Amino acid sequence: MYSIKKTFFICTAFVLGGFVLHHGWANYDQDTELDYEGIILSNDIGNPHTFIDFQVIGDEEVEVNEWEVVLAPVTRMRNRGMTDDSMLAVGDTVRVVGYPHRSIENEMRAERIIIGDVTIELR
Repeated sequence: MYSIKKTFFICTAFVLGGFVLHHGWANYDQDTELDYEGIILSNDIGNPHTFIDFQVIGDEEVEVNEWEVVLAPVTRMRNRGMTDDSMLAVGDTVRVVGYPHRSIENEMRAERIIIGDVTIELR
């Protein structure tokens, strides 16, 4: 029979394990920094993460020119300079600095996003 301590430990391990897997950087290659300017094709602004689909412009030599970019939660982005959702409008040009996913070819996790003259640090 399980004790209360053992049950608490098991539940805590599952919760923390899920948090680490979901929010960890292990799936992204931090040795390969990407720095692209491009156009926002679509956006999904919210929590737990904001996403944009992004098409690289001005660099024909990139292997992948369309990316799904994982950004920070909208609350963090607002705390760090995103004044409103219109800053990530479809059709706008932004610069994204981030790291490619290790196994998903066209996904990156952004370290920062530069929108006009506003730099938003995401981590």
